[in-house]
Amino acid sequence: MTTADKQDNIASGLIDVDILQRFQGQFCKANRIYLVCIGLDDGVLTDHYGSEEERNFLRKYVGENAYMSLLVRLSSNSVEHIQEEMFPDKFLKMCGVSTNVGGRTQIIWCATAIIQDAVTEEDEIPDYMMTTTEEGFYRSLEFLEYFSKMLFAVKLDELIAEEAMQKSVASKQDMEVQLARSQTMTQILTMLESENGFGKIVDDILKLTCNCLNISGACLLRENADHETVDMICEYAQNKDWYRIAEFQQRSKSTLPFFTGKPYLLSSDSHLTLSFSEYFAENYTTAAVFQPIEVNNNSLMYLCFYMIGLERVWDVRDIEFINDVKRIVQGILSKRIAKNSLASSYASLEAILENVGCGIYVLDPEHKSLLYTNQKFKELFANTISSGKMNELLFSERELRNVNVFEEVYSAEEDRWMDIHKIMISWVDGRKVLLCTSYDITDKKVYQKKIESQANNDFLTGLYNRMKCEQDLENYIRQVEAGGGEGALLYIDLDDFKHINDGLGHQYGDVLLKAISHSLQRIDGIESSCYRMGGDEFIVIVPDTKKFVLENICKEIQSIFTKPWFLKGEDYYCTMSMGVVCFPNDGNSVDDLIRKADMALFSAKKEGKNRVEYYNGKDENLAHKRLDLEKNMRKATLDACREFEVYYQPIVDITKEGDPCCGAEALIRWNSTEMGFISPEDFIPLAEYLGLINPIGDFVLYEAAKRCRYWNEMGHPEYKVNVNLSVVQLLQNDIVKKVQKVLDETRINPRNLTLEVTESLAINDMDRMKKILSRLKSLGVRVALDDFGTGYSSLNHIREMPIDIIKIDRCFIEHIAEDDFSDAFVKMVAELARTLGLSICTEGVEDTAQYRLIKAMNIEMIQGYYFSKPMKLEDFEAKYL
Repeated sequence: MTTADKQDNIASGLIDVDILQRFQGQFCKANRIYLVCIGLDDGVLTDHYGSEEERNFLRKYVGENAYMSLLVRLSSNSVEHIQEEMFPDKFLKMCGVSTNVGGRTQIIWCATAIIQDAVTEEDEIPDYMMTTTEEGFYRSLEFLEYFSKMLFAVKLDELIAEEAMQKSVASKQDMEVQLARSQTMTQILTMLESENGFGKIVDDILKLTCNCLNISGACLLRENADHETVDMICEYAQNKDWYRIAEFQQRSKSTLPFFTGKPYLLSSDSHLTLSFSEYFAENYTTAAVFQPIEVNNNSLMYLCFYMIGLERVWDVRDIEFINDVKRIVQGILSKRIAKNSLASSYASLEAILENVGCGIYVLDPEHKSLLYTNQKFKELFANTISSGKMNELLFSERELRNVNVFEEVYSAEEDRWMDIHKIMISWVDGRKVLLCTSYDITDKKVYQKKIESQANNDFLTGLYNRMKCEQDLENYIRQVEAGGGEGALLYIDLDDFKHINDGLGHQYGDVLLKAISHSLQRIDGIESSCYRMGGDEFIVIVPDTKKFVLENICKEIQSIFTKPWFLKGEDYYCTMSMGVVCFPNDGNSVDDLIRKADMALFSAKKEGKNRVEYYNGKDENLAHKRLDLEKNMRKATLDACREFEVYYQPIVDITKEGDPCCGAEALIRWNSTEMGFISPEDFIPLAEYLGLINPIGDFVLYEAAKRCRYWNEMGHPEYKVNVNLSVVQLLQNDIVKKVQKVLDETRINPRNLTLEVTESLAINDMDRMKKILSRLKSLGVRVALDDFGTGYSSLNHIREMPIDIIKIDRCFIEHIAEDDFSDAFVKMVAELARTLGLSICTEGVEDTAQYRLIKAMNIEMIQGYYFSKPMKLEDFEAKYL
């Protein structure tokens, strides 16, 4: 969690309304103004200052719309902390002063004043109204802003320090719990070689598991030969009064709602069906986990863990531990069934060890040889293995001497901490060997602050980025307002840049962007004021000291594009369109100037491109529709995204009989209360441009993960949910932390969450994408490459990318039955996926012919109208849950 996240979490504890109310009263008396304090999350915090007569007088001139206007502008502007609301009455002044905590606006002071010098006889201002001077009003606002920041800063430091102390203690406790669990799992693993009876081994395993996880009780149930009754054959309970094994014999299977062959993970906050509610009430159960045990490929046993009297919400580590225990019990049972076949026993044991969530290896200390390693061990020590230092690590005298002890070891090669334990056992041929387990405890050992900073430079061109542009433009505006003069802002967009990308590839598009950036920086007067806003858009700020050569600067920029660019061995031409605004004449705010420059740029594009247009104020109407869409979208996101709804399109597994549903893709829809239903093609690009895709995307990610966890609990543990990540989301510095937060809050199995990224996004900056996607995959989630075939990625790129699934774009499926190229392309991608060990899914399957062709290619998953359009949540669950 970043420092900003912590500040957001504790911000509610910073506001002491009593202190604010007392401060407001004294401040208003001293400065002869009227204040009210409004919290962005909590609404009005203080009473409006003044007597009832004074407040009634002000209400005649200041309505609720004025307050709402200030709130909207200040809450969406991180640069300006003081905004003024204009009135037709010159004697009336109203300003808003925002106070930010952790980069987010928390409170806003709304200040109203009657300016004494502006009052005329016609205004009829009552004597009981306080008045002040205009200079005094603005000075009081500056002091109000400073004092409010200081008021919050001291309390914020105290709360952050207190929270850091609490988290440090919690981290230590969590480490101790994880160590105890690893010790218990090691004890359970040794039972794989036990010669005791099956019932005694399971009783011991249940006892160790319940004591380790603090579970009330556990049992093993077995279906009888009549397939209608069930016996309890093993049991452990924390309280002797809870034992029920004697009475739990010949129990009708129909009274056990979980005996269906499916796993059930039911927490105290889970939604229970009627049958489960009745079972829980009858057995005083508050939470339970039911895991099927297979006997000869049939689910004839159930391993049950349950809580009595106390509520319990199972977390991911509880479930992982119980799943490991289930695999071990399954392995022991399989070994007993096939005990006359050494090969069968060893294969079963190896299958278990390959799926246990820790690294396992077996050493022969006498001959100094490595006899066995599971896949997890190879992942944990990948760097050590590749560097050839494994023997040095495993067979040192110190390592071979530390037996039957738990040891924490730091591996410099892997840059991680390991919890390692070794015990002596007998190998299959009778010799004495060391069975060793290793757990990755890096997150528990290393507790550090994570400070993220957003760079000022564009990673591709080296120019300043959008954030730096807005900061500098704000400073330039203040300079010309304070000292006079005039500056200019030039908004540049390349004409038909997409043709360069499509024709030559994105790598040559990047080469062109770099060349243009270097050419701009060589123009006299703007060397340090060039910015890349994103894509093929640039901004140049001409300061007031260079305004007299503005026309020459524009001509020099145009001359850059009169010459060809040498790309891929050939000359290519690329022109540009430019919109120009002057400040402060055309505007005195950052957003207003950029917006008007964008309008002028649009006019240049509309007039035929390859030209320069100055803002003239005639293009305002053209932007009204876009502004309405933007206004309503901002309002919808501020309202907790209530106008947005997540639809689900099923994904079908066609390799299994009956083509069962195996999950769904989550898709956002917007039904605006003001503008009606709006197509995703209209609002999603604007949301990405405005940065609003982040709260919208967070909403979709959380809702989809929460519903998938519900599906998993209600008998469909195989269901997965796919969520699209836009370029804006994926390039956020905290995207990995946001996904981790969703995993923690929803408690979904990370393997059941698939994040989709488009092919064109993934290959635009391969190195950066590989790092981001690798960090996301380290959380346990899966990654899908969406719209495959529409970009320009090479096969080498696909091999390097950390992905699990390839999704073939619908444009190839549309003509698969009639186009030889589409047919060959899909076959080739399917073979590529199988070679790389990836899953494959086709999008846009709409008819029987397409379905049959794809099924014949042995492709695993299908998504499209042939099975279903995107559906409302209730419709999807009614059909597939």
